[in-house]
This record gives sequence, C-alpha cells and structure tokens, in this order.
Amino acid sequence: MNTAAEKKKVVIVVMTGNMLLDFAGPTDVFSNANNCLLASGLAEGYEVLIAAPTADRTVKARTGVEIRCPYHVMEITLPIDTLIIAGNDFHGSSAAALDDFYEWLALISAANTRRIASICGGAFVLAKAGLLEGKRATTHWELSEKLKREYPSIQVNANLFFTNDGNVYTSAGVSSGIDLSLALVEEDFGKDIAIRVARKLVFYLSRPGFQAQFGNLLPIYESENIAGKIQSWLRDHLHESLEVGRIAGKMNMSTRNFTRVFHRETGMPPAKFIEKLRVEAARKLLEDTDIPLERIAEQCGMGNLVSMRRIFLRHLLVTPSDYRRIFRTALKDTGIEDLLVN
Repeated sequence: MNTAAEKKKVVIVVMTGNMLLDFAGPTDVFSNANNCLLASGLAEGYEVLIAAPTADRTVKARTGVEIRCPYHVMEITLPIDTLIIAGNDFHGSSAAALDDFYEWLALISAANTRRIASICGGAFVLAKAGLLEGKRATTHWELSEKLKREYPSIQVNANLFFTNDGNVYTSAGVSSGIDLSLALVEEDFGKDIAIRVARKLVFYLSRPGFQAQFGNLLPIYESENIAGKIQSWLRDHLHESLEVGRIAGKMNMSTRNFTRVFHRETGMPPAKFIEKLRVEAARKLLEDTDIPLERIAEQCGMGNLVSMRRIFLRHLLVTPSDYRRIFRTALKDTGIEDLLVN
C-alpha cells in the first residue's frame, strides 16, 4: 500500500463565492478513483487536500454555506502533483487578504507542481497570477468575454468543457470540473479506472457536445442600443425575409448608415445578428414544444431542415434533433409525469 507521501498530492483551493460543485465534484472524482483503484487490487493513487486561500481557512459558498477548510494552502508543503483553483466570485479577487496567496501562486511552476488547473472562474485567478499568459484556456461561457477583455494575451475558447496548454488545465462552468477531473484520472491511471469512476458518479467519461449549447448567442442590449430598439420587431418577423434595407427603413435610416451604426453598437453585421436571433427562437421551440423540426425551420426563417441543421452546427456545434433530445422538458418521456399524475 502506498504511503501518503507516495500518493499524488491533489490540492483543491476553494475560492470564496463559488458553487459547491466547483470543488465537491473534483473531490468526489479523486476520492472515488481511490475506491476504484482499491477494488482493482491496486493502491490508492491520490491524497486529496481541501485548502483555503486565506489563513483563516474559511470561505463562503454562493449558497450561503460557510466552509471550514482543513488547510491554508500556503501551509501545504511543495511539491504538489495537481493544484486546482475552484471557482471565483471576483468580489474578493483584489482584496488585501489574498495578496499573500497571489504571491504564492505566482511562484507555482512545473518545477514544483506537475499540473495546475482551474474550474469555472478560477481561470481568472490563474490569469491574475500570470499562469495563463499566452496560453489556451476556457472558462464559464458567461465569463469568456470578460476573460478575453481583461487578459487579451490568453487564447480563450468558450466552447470547450476543458482544455490544456502544457501543464496548465482550465475547465468551463461548474460541472465541467468533473469532466476535467475524470480526464486527469484517465491520464494518471488509464481509461478503465476513469470509466469506473464515471459510472459511480452517473456521468459521462467524455461528455458529448460543447459548452456552446448552454450559452446565449446574443447579449442583453440596452434600450438605447440599436439592437435593443429593433430586436422585438425582428422576433415578430423572423418567418419573413429580412433584408437589411427593409430593417433600415423601419428605423428611418439609409441602408449604409444602418449597417454602419449596427456593426458599431453590436460588434456584428445585421445578417449575423438575425441568424443568431433565429437560432435562439428555434432552440426555445425545440426545448418547449413538439413542433416538427421542418415547421420550426419555417417559423424561424431558416428555410428548411437542411439549412437549419447547417446553422445549428455553425453556432451550437450540435444538430437540431440532438439539441431537442438533450434540452427538451426534463420530465418529458421519462415516465415521471405519469407517476406525478397518479
């Protein structure tokens, strides 16, 4: 049997304001990996340490739960095999209480830590410490534009559940920390052990799809924005032909001036905006109704099913039929509805 010193030391730093699953998910993955290794006649592979970034060892989750961590991360002796930064609410990211933590984190490198990882908003913690400079990374889809804006040197891919660049790994929102942790277990102990862990957690070893399926294609625009002024009218006329000249006329603007102003205020041409609006309308119908796909394509102005399929793949990386299967009403076709009625 391995001693604690021989196990891979996994340190999960719990940041204030995170969701419980940000750190609980990875903790369960590595703990269950130990159980699966023992069941296979092998030694436990991981020593999992839950740590706080501050000396008081206390953090508050977004749910209001106060978490008392067993360790202050700076008390843990290097080297560390895998360091995971779980979550970040941004309110305390520049607080004086975290200054020492960021100084410590900036010294983490391949020389003293084999793998460095983040979950959800934890990517901003790595970025602040300079660990993502010039690297590929991902984060929660709601935060991807913020990460691009604040750290332009980072190559942000908002579609992936997780990615890595060298020894630095980043994962997307919340449950994606489980995806990443399963991948790390597979990297360490092979596919068979990782599959056993995934089965225990009733989770995919490699989840199908991409994060693009979960995010909104369009932001919420202020009423003063040209998109905010025309968006409601466009939604009511998606089934019609929407040439730019017609929309410009609705706004009492020339086609040229409308196109120029629209691109300046939204960052995209009108045609691209309308296509995204059509996808958003179609995905809502796929989620909430049993309307045939061909009819949805017509109602949303995408012509036919072939065209809608092509547009969905371009924007969401999934077909309309697969999107409906994944995101249709939760109780649909499960038998639960009948149980509730009876």
